[in-house]
Amino acid sequence: MMADKFSQITPQIEHYTKLCMSNGPIDPQLYQQYDVKRGLRDLDGKGVLTGLTEISDIVSKKQENGKMVPCEGKLYYRGVDVEEMVRGFVSEKRFGFEEATYLLLFGNLPNREQLDEFCGVLADYRTLPTSFVRDIIMKAPSQDMMNTLARSVLTLYSYDANANDTSIPNVLRQCLELISLFPLLSVYGYQAYSHYHDGKSLFIHSPKPELSTAENILRILRPNKKYTPLEARILDVALVLHAEHGGGNNSTFTTHVVTSSGTDTYSAIAAALGSLKGPRHGGANIKVVQMFEDMKQNVKDWNDDEEISNYLKALLHKQAFDKAGLIYGMGHAVYSISDPRANVFKHFVKSLSEEKGREEEFALYSAVERLAPKVIGDERKIYKGVSANVDFYSGFVYSMLDLPLELYTPIFAIARIAGWSAHRIEELVNAGKIIRPAYMNVGAHKEYVPLDER
Repeated sequence: MMADKFSQITPQIEHYTKLCMSNGPIDPQLYQQYDVKRGLRDLDGKGVLTGLTEISDIVSKKQENGKMVPCEGKLYYRGVDVEEMVRGFVSEKRFGFEEATYLLLFGNLPNREQLDEFCGVLADYRTLPTSFVRDIIMKAPSQDMMNTLARSVLTLYSYDANANDTSIPNVLRQCLELISLFPLLSVYGYQAYSHYHDGKSLFIHSPKPELSTAENILRILRPNKKYTPLEARILDVALVLHAEHGGGNNSTFTTHVVTSSGTDTYSAIAAALGSLKGPRHGGANIKVVQMFEDMKQNVKDWNDDEEISNYLKALLHKQAFDKAGLIYGMGHAVYSISDPRANVFKHFVKSLSEEKGREEEFALYSAVERLAPKVIGDERKIYKGVSANVDFYSGFVYSMLDLPLELYTPIFAIARIAGWSAHRIEELVNAGKIIRPAYMNVGAHKEYVPLDER
């Protein structure tokens, strides 16, 4: 009863809401008058430069005849082409997330000895404090795993004797621990929620030190601890592709901003998690899966391009799915011709769909990827090309891996903690002034009126 009262929207709250809404809107013309960059982007969508980084580079344009023109998208980790890196470790039949993490943190690709040593360090840190699962994760499980993950991260502060030490060695140690522990915190949080809220059996499997991050995620998630080599390989590729994406994405920029204040690692990472949770950032692949579920119910012939196109038009006209007017998984803030992460994913998705007997669904995804750019181009005024982004296929991959929907965004966090850590350390190494964006007040000044005269 107390919880219901705590969550209730009372008449007073409704009244206060009307006050917020009536006094909240800002005249849109003022943004143009004062040349304010909405979302830190120009009118043509170009990002406003707010910092420098050597962690990763995103390429979406090239120079031709003195002009910048769109090109096939490229993503580089510390100068290394991610697509080439994926081809490298896949052809050598090994896992790549740990190698990508080493590269992001330390700036160079490891040799075999260095990689083995680094994997050993991560394995040593992959142990939660005594009774942490019972005392923290099992208590008051949240229906959103991102909140569970953030709470666990903040609680780990209390277990760290040097939690406030922001020296590079200590921050690196903290980051390595969090990179190692994120899979446990995420999966154990889900197990607790599914047990207490859904009545499912509770099982807590321990990770194995000799296994990769991807293998351990599948091992501790599944009741029988079983997984196929292809499943582990594709999840590993997903982790690599999500590990980093420049300093300007919302959660990484949050990491830089919060780190610049001098706060501790746990607070900085919790802030990044809060950013990633948003459906316009890390939660986008959930929307893609839900959109396709609705599409499969409303499109009778999955091979009929016209019927699929009509559904896509209905999406844009806010007549289908969530009425938001969006085709989820299509388009990106930076890429126009192609998202290299989606290109890599697509090859593996086809193989996994064949293993899982879901070739028809893969064909539907492929059809939407092919048809959506034309539909969007016909229905909307766009300043650049539209292509499938990484979220378009990642949700489909996770569903074929039988990952619960609640873990889709935490999987993103398990990968992106590598990039966040690299950016936090970079911000500390290059410590300058606190990141302080400027805001202008456009509200009118008012005369104070004594209380009895109002």
